[in-house]
Amino acid sequence: MLPVPCRPRKAANGPLVGAIARRGPLLVLCLVATAHADGPAPARTNAFNDPFVQVTAAIAHCPVPEGPLYTEQEVREQQHERTQHGTSCYTSGRCRLPNSYQYDAEIIPRVQKYIQYDLRFAETSVWVLGQRRIVTLKGCVQSVEQGRLLEQSVGLVDDVMGVVNQLFVLGATAGPASYRVAR
Repeated sequence: MLPVPCRPRKAANGPLVGAIARRGPLLVLCLVATAHADGPAPARTNAFNDPFVQVTAAIAHCPVPEGPLYTEQEVREQQHERTQHGTSCYTSGRCRLPNSYQYDAEIIPRVQKYIQYDLRFAETSVWVLGQRRIVTLKGCVQSVEQGRLLEQSVGLVDDVMGVVNQLFVLGATAGPASYRVAR
């Protein structure tokens, strides 16, 4: 005896109920995923110990920058690249340390000392971040010219490969700070 083909059965309460019944498991998954998307943000830490310090504090209402914070996922994504950065420079004999990030713990205290020693920068609120021999300046200065001068001065510190200037003149700059602000 040959099997008789079955005709699809019409849902008792119309096509909408049938569609929901067929897609029910998918709908439940979507709802669960949405509920978890609004949950607490993943924890963020300075897992790589990137040096980040405030070096001056003369401008009272300067937005405080957020430090170098990473989720566990971001740490996993960056770990290999961070391990490799600067290896070829060291292998060729041009660099004294095998990893660019190893310089930062030495550079940032020297940058801090240099800025604090130079009275041209006494009336600023500046934070410095060191990553891969690159110093990032964040915070507030009295003028655009003072910010440029600070950038040039930090570039003179031994082992600094580059300077990223994220400084701004409080009140004169349109819009928010060019860096993430601490919460």
